[in-house]
Order: sequence, then C-alpha cells, then structure tokens
Amino acid sequence: MPSSVIAHIRYDELNHDLYIRFVSGDLYKYKKVPVDVYDHLMKATSKGTFLNKLIKKNYDYQKIESDKPLSRR
Repeated sequence: MPSSVIAHIRYDELNHDLYIRFVSGDLYKYKKVPVDVYDHLMKATSKGTFLNKLIKKNYDYQKIESDKPLSRR
C-alpha cells in the first residue's frame, strides 16, 4: 500500500470505522464509513487524494493519538 502520506489503513467492519495512520505518526478514526467506500480507497491509485476528496469532508473523524514526542519546556 504505497502512499506518500498514509502509513497504514485499518477498517473495523463491525462499527464501520476507518483508521488511518499518517506517515507523521498521527492516527485518525473516520466514523461510519461504508465498506464500499473503504474498498474504493484501497483500490485508489492515490489513497491520499481519495482520502482528501471523498472521506475527510464527508465523515466525522477524531484524532486518536500521535507518535510525535511532546516538547519540553
């Protein structure tokens, strides 16, 4: 699954939640994404473009975590 912005994709079929781990380390959950949308994402030539155009603006999401280290003061 090569992508310049997406490191990993996981789909929870029971809850229809789509988990996207970005190369930055950030993990987001996109809620109530139909399985056919997930299937199209997995077949897309550019997964980042598909995500930006068809998923981000159409489904609720939340940031789950980040692998980025916390800055110290």
